[in-house]
Amino acid sequence: MQTNINIRVDSQLKEQAQDLFDHLGLDLTTAIRIFLNRSVSYGGIPFEVCDPQYNAETLAAMKESEDILSGKLPSKGYASAQELFAELDREMEEEC
Repeated sequence: MQTNINIRVDSQLKEQAQDLFDHLGLDLTTAIRIFLNRSVSYGGIPFEVCDPQYNAETLAAMKESEDILSGKLPSKGYASAQELFAELDREMEEEC
């Protein structure tokens, strides 16, 4: 006997999950069924649920990316990979 489960999720999350599972050859229903089966056989959530503790450098990089996305900082653009690597080399030299 089968039953239905109704859940509410953010529409963007649902779309991203559907895209991922489509890429894996699964539909959303099958992916959720796999998660539920794995949880029951594992006896809990089948992956670690935690609050990640990032180091200061990672936190700074995350803040910088948020500032770029929000428009607080300008984003950089490069005409070629060579131009990008040249700037990375300059930045590395400045740090030394």
